[in-house]
Amino acid sequence: MMGPMGMRPGIILLREGTDTSQGKAQLISNINACQAVADAVRTTLGPRGMDKLVANGRGVTISNDGATIMKLLEVEHPAAKTLVDISMSQDAEVGDGTTSVVLLAVEILKQMKPFVEEGVHPQIIIRNIRSAATIAVKKVRDLAVFFDISTPEGEDMLLKTASTALNSKLIASHQDLFAPMIVDAVKSLSADVDGLDDLRGMIGIKKIPGGDVRQSFLVKGVAFKKTFSYAGFEQMTKQFADPKILLLNVELELKNEKENAEVRIEDPSQYQSIVDAEWQVIYDKLDSCVDCGANIVLSKLPIGDLATQYFADRGLFCAGRVEDGDLKRVAKATGATIQTSTNGIFEGVLGTCVKFEEKQVGDERFNLFTGCPNDLTSTMVLRGGSEQFIAESERSIHDALMVVKRSLKSRSVVAGGGAVELEGAKHLREH
Repeated sequence: MMGPMGMRPGIILLREGTDTSQGKAQLISNINACQAVADAVRTTLGPRGMDKLVANGRGVTISNDGATIMKLLEVEHPAAKTLVDISMSQDAEVGDGTTSVVLLAVEILKQMKPFVEEGVHPQIIIRNIRSAATIAVKKVRDLAVFFDISTPEGEDMLLKTASTALNSKLIASHQDLFAPMIVDAVKSLSADVDGLDDLRGMIGIKKIPGGDVRQSFLVKGVAFKKTFSYAGFEQMTKQFADPKILLLNVELELKNEKENAEVRIEDPSQYQSIVDAEWQVIYDKLDSCVDCGANIVLSKLPIGDLATQYFADRGLFCAGRVEDGDLKRVAKATGATIQTSTNGIFEGVLGTCVKFEEKQVGDERFNLFTGCPNDLTSTMVLRGGSEQFIAESERSIHDALMVVKRSLKSRSVVAGGGAVELEGAKHLREH
């Protein structure tokens, strides 16, 4: 139907105020935004790269890890956000090279800018970029050097990849300490088919402020910080050889009835029977934990003062409020199965290890499980002067762990220091 004056009514598809910019001007604006983001991380690249200090409402972060900086920048521009996304995916998949992928992407955009300004269609540009990428990737595969990890040369190659990943990091001067630790931790995972895929779940990193960075160490097994403890904890046995380990997701605490619960009694003496029944419930749970033969009881939920004292009197060790990740690592390492009930516990669900001990590390006390039957899991305990230093050390270790994992999966490496990039560029020019 025609409107007044013979005009058709306007059809509104988008919300009022929506920016519908398109064409050459918008493409150039997108490229400029991406260049601005890249300039923020450009100076962090390489061994001579500088750290960035990023302050926001939540605190201060000092880092030269591209992915961390990109995440903290909180980029608003939609096109520039894609750079943050490629940095994140590089961090998740490869671990290192998060700054390099951003700079490479932006450099490609920068080289394409004159073509856009001259009016070349974006589809023609992207077609040529894709064919160049295919040729470059093929050249990199041809340049790759394969190695066998069962030989000393292969072992040395893994150490070199770990050291290279740490070269541009804050802990570069301590790579002689960290590189062998990283290789040991990842190599123990490669014994299992799926071990490498669950790297974050299998290798724990614990941070303890204070002390010297050279006091950092690797535990072949599981280590976690002593959890909140109740009275009676001091009387517990803190060391066991070949203990039986019971893992629970059960609250071992005397609980009052839920609010608004109503119990009607006809005789005051019946009230005592209700109280006794409540106590009996907790005692039945504790008895079943002791009767199954366990020496160590760990639970994700609280273990109260009554239970703590009860276990201490019978020579057991217990810890409640254990973090989910730590509990799962203990389960994988010791072969125990996490129980959601104390009924019907039998010896098959208990785990074991060669040695359990609680020892002092800096200002903290740590529970250590070593000599586990499933030696895939390991824990790295990091020391350092300040919170920021240790946080950056953890990010650096994570990057190196991921790089060694990729090397173990691909069993091949290429030369670093920009050599492979230059060779790829030379090959493309001659093509």
